[in-house]
Order: sequence, then C-alpha cells, then structure tokens
Amino acid sequence: MSSTIVIQDKTPILTAFLLPLLNAHASANPGPRSPPFFLGISGPQGSGKSTLVTTLAATLRTYPHSLNVVVFSADDLYLTHVDQVALRELYPDNKLVRHRGEPGTHDLELAKGVFRSLRDQRETQIPSYDKSAFGGQGDRADEVSWKKVDGPYDLVVFEGWCVGFRPLPDDMIEEAWNKSRTSGNGTLGKHSLEHLLFINTKLKDYDAITDSLDALIHIDAEDISFVYDWRIQQEHSLISSRGSGMTDDQVVEFVNGCMKRPPTHPPLLTLENRHARVRALH
Repeated sequence: MSSTIVIQDKTPILTAFLLPLLNAHASANPGPRSPPFFLGISGPQGSGKSTLVTTLAATLRTYPHSLNVVVFSADDLYLTHVDQVALRELYPDNKLVRHRGEPGTHDLELAKGVFRSLRDQRETQIPSYDKSAFGGQGDRADEVSWKKVDGPYDLVVFEGWCVGFRPLPDDMIEEAWNKSRTSGNGTLGKHSLEHLLFINTKLKDYDAITDSLDALIHIDAEDISFVYDWRIQQEHSLISSRGSGMTDDQVVEFVNGCMKRPPTHPPLLTLENRHARVRALH
C-alpha cells in the first residue's frame, strides 16, 4: 500500500510511517553485525529533500529513538570533473550529459562500495562533492574532507532527485517523446529519442543501488514550475557561501535535464507498505 500526503511539516507523519518498518527490520535482523535499514528519499530539485532528511535524521537520533543514522546524497557520488568532461566529450551531441545530474553522471562503483561498507557495518568514508568548483560545474571534494562514520548503523538515508527511479520501456519513452514533439509541451521533444534512450539505458545500471533500498519516500511538487524557483534559490545560497556557482540560465538548463521523464510520476521502487509520497507546497 502506498499513499500521497499533502503536509507542510512532513517529519511527524514520516516518522510514524518509518518506525514500524525499522522495528520490524530490527526484529528480523538481530545483532550488531546485521545490516542497517536503507531508506531512499527522492523528489524534484529544490523540493526540500535535504531539509526533510536533516530533520528526520535529527528526530531519529534523539530520545526516545536514539538511532545511529547515516545520511548521504546521490549528489556526493557524481563523477569527478575530469570524468564528467570526458563523458561530455565522448557524447558531444547529447545535451543531457553535458553536466552532472542525469543517470550516467554518477560513479556507481563508488556508490556500490559505500553501500557495501555500510551494509557490512564497517567504518566508512562518505564521499563529498563541491558544487561550486569550476564555476559551478562541480568536482568531487578531496578525500581528506570526507566524513568518516562508524557502526553499528541502524538507518542509512540515501537522498537524491532520481533515487528509486526505474527505467521505462523504450516504447513508452518513444510514445511520450512523439506526444511532446507534436504538442510542443514539456522538454522531451527538445531532445533526440536516441539521447533519451541513452539515459534510460544508463538508469538500468542504478538497479543495483535501488534494489538495496528497504523503503522509499518520494516528494512531489504541488506545481512543477516551483522547481525552477527552488533550485535557483539554492544556487544563489551556494554562491553567497562559496563564491561561485551556476548562473540562473545554467540552473534552468540543469533542471530541464531533470524534468524530461514521462509519465508525470516516474517509475519508482514500489514496496507494499514501504512506499510513501508527500507533496511539497510552494
């Protein structure tokens, strides 16, 4: 069973959703070396994922729960700047891989290594990514700045805009692409079908990560146009704190790449009684 919840402060209702799952997981996996519970949180750019993750983790770390919670983001698993440039040069006509963001622009071997280490309850270094580097193009932060965590872990929260996404059948993408080209609506029709199918193929490689999740929370935007405003606000904050970042036009191009998928709601990891949707209000 899954549900959609429209609520401003999402933490209490999501804590209530999550606690029974955590208790059941702990009962089924007793002992300090048992794997932690892996929770995925996804949603559009700037929809409040990071805020939700921060407040949810803080709630579960404090009494009466007192859980050891590890938080990290798909953003911290992006390719290095050198590798991203190499990808862009390998596919120069594909606008979807000109910058970070899309499936195919993450270091999946790094991701799998982090997941394995956490699952095995080992001391783990959590990667970090500097979005302000190279004028907002970004680069992986030096390893000395990575956060070190130690188990036993109770909960691992993994957040990102496409966390939990599954690839679509190619014919569904082609149908949506044709509709977009005919109607002129949306961003799908602005890309070639070949480039869209390339990203969809890359998304299949993420199944190894998606299959590791025990539950998923997805945030919807009440109005998808809000996403642009949210993401521009984020970038302005980054520039204020770090001194560099993307221009507003670059942010719009970046978000366009993340807004192209059919249908309105992406195919997500769906697990009975372990999947919830919430709606972010402007």
